[in-house]
Amino acid sequence: MPQTEPAHNREVNLITLSLFAVVIGTITGFGAVFLRWLMGVLHNLFFLGELATGYNANVPTPPGPFGIWVIFAPVIGGAVVVWMVNNFAPEARGHGVPEVMDAIYYRNGHIRPQVVVIKSLASALSIGSGASVGREGPIIQIGSGIGSVLGRMLHLRHWQVITMVAAGAGAGIAATFNTPLGAVMFAIELMLPEFSARTFLPVVLATGAATYVGRLMFGNEPAFLVASYTLPDPFVPLSIDVLPLYAILGVLCGVASWLFVWLLHWLEDRFDEMPFNDYVKNFIGMLSLGILFYVLLRTTGMYHTAGVGYATIQAILNGGITVAALLTVLFFAKLLATTVSLAAGASGGIFSPSLFLGATLGGAFGSVLDAIWPTLGFSPITFALVGMAGLVGGGTGAAMTAIMMIFEMTGDYNIAVAAIIAVACAIGVRRAMVVENIYTMKLARRGHHVPTDRRSHMFPIRLATEVMQPIMGVVQEGDLIRVPATLADIPPEDLAYAVVAEGNRIKGIVVVDKDDKTRALSPIRTEIGITRDDNLLEAVMKRMVSRGHKMELVVPGTGVPRPEDVTGVITHEAITQAVLNDYAQ
Repeated sequence: MPQTEPAHNREVNLITLSLFAVVIGTITGFGAVFLRWLMGVLHNLFFLGELATGYNANVPTPPGPFGIWVIFAPVIGGAVVVWMVNNFAPEARGHGVPEVMDAIYYRNGHIRPQVVVIKSLASALSIGSGASVGREGPIIQIGSGIGSVLGRMLHLRHWQVITMVAAGAGAGIAATFNTPLGAVMFAIELMLPEFSARTFLPVVLATGAATYVGRLMFGNEPAFLVASYTLPDPFVPLSIDVLPLYAILGVLCGVASWLFVWLLHWLEDRFDEMPFNDYVKNFIGMLSLGILFYVLLRTTGMYHTAGVGYATIQAILNGGITVAALLTVLFFAKLLATTVSLAAGASGGIFSPSLFLGATLGGAFGSVLDAIWPTLGFSPITFALVGMAGLVGGGTGAAMTAIMMIFEMTGDYNIAVAAIIAVACAIGVRRAMVVENIYTMKLARRGHHVPTDRRSHMFPIRLATEVMQPIMGVVQEGDLIRVPATLADIPPEDLAYAVVAEGNRIKGIVVVDKDDKTRALSPIRTEIGITRDDNLLEAVMKRMVSRGHKMELVVPGTGVPRPEDVTGVITHEAITQAVLNDYAQ
């Protein structure tokens, strides 16, 4: 009777997988449209007291009819978020990306379907009511959830489910920010455990589909419009004199990234230690947010820290906010507002707050330089752009994502060298102060460590003949003298393998005494497969996993192998040794 194929063990070809990715990207794109529509409806309701869908986050929200009572907007929204998250999907709490990474590395890509729904509603409520979080984290978790649900519905192999999860994450970023290249880099740097053609192509197609949907609904403009500015003489032509300025800003971004990571988790611990239930904790945090953004409204004319904060970023990039003191105040206000929001239970991302922090920090740095050397023409806009890349890179650890996304979000490629230097310095400083980034820190505190480095391994491209252990000979089954023993009882250096034959047919493999090949030192192992000597170890390992083989016998040529054709055996121990040797190089 044929065996039933185990669940999640169906492997589709690359074309089929890519078509699935296009479907995921398209659905995620429309999910981003719905999320932004819902955020707009809730924002208008909470801040303007009107039922309307039109909302441009890059334009400051005018004072509404509620006056000082607007401080209770995040309190009301937060209470509903706590109820939804606690009762239906605890994974929807916080900034989302760590939960996606946890699903990839520790749950074979499994994300529950209800997370998609609850994350959409909770994040829209949090952002719409004024919590200081971003909209990219929710759509990443939503897109990843869609990929996970589809992959598991189709009973795909775990690596293909994970690829669908990463494709959904990239699609979410692409649709939200209109940054297809940055979205691909985000998936590669932060989501994909494996980077190869079989994982890269689905991610690219998913992000492309989501970008198309986003541009169809939102237009093809970049996320932020940058006012024209003149690069100072030290920038063009590139002078060695100005390079230290990029490095200094990068160091500041690195310290700020560390402060962001540390303060977020310190406040989470403090809120957890409060002797109150989740609703009271949320009330305390959200009321403080409301008071903060109302004070900013009364003193500066803008809410600044409420919601995603794009209006403030746009004002800085337009040259509308250039005073270093105000920019510094806004930096610390946003830092406190975002960390309190997440610690108190809001649902939303940290990418948009990172952009805000980088723009204010970089803008303040540029303003100080302009005050010190007014004749050189240093522009706060220039350094705000560099600071945005530095904070995103330093906080997330995704260097190429930060650089590429800033270019795509602003359409400004003039500061390429500056951004590269600043991001490199920011990541280096932050890692010197804390190894984990803002995404992996949450998982590390659970004991779920995620690799922060990517490297190409050499062991999969070794030939089977390079890894195999030689066969000592062929023994007929009837000649074996069975002695109760196991492989674990025998030191590895003393192992000698022999092919067990039944006439001209291969029966299995056995560990034998080197001096007496008829003396068996282990039971006959029959969970074996046949591997040709020109196969790569990568193909051997895939076959062993998919077919449940404990060992592979290596034979030359083609055709039906006979016992005397076997030249070697590949065991789990031999593969382990190949991996260890690779790491030792």
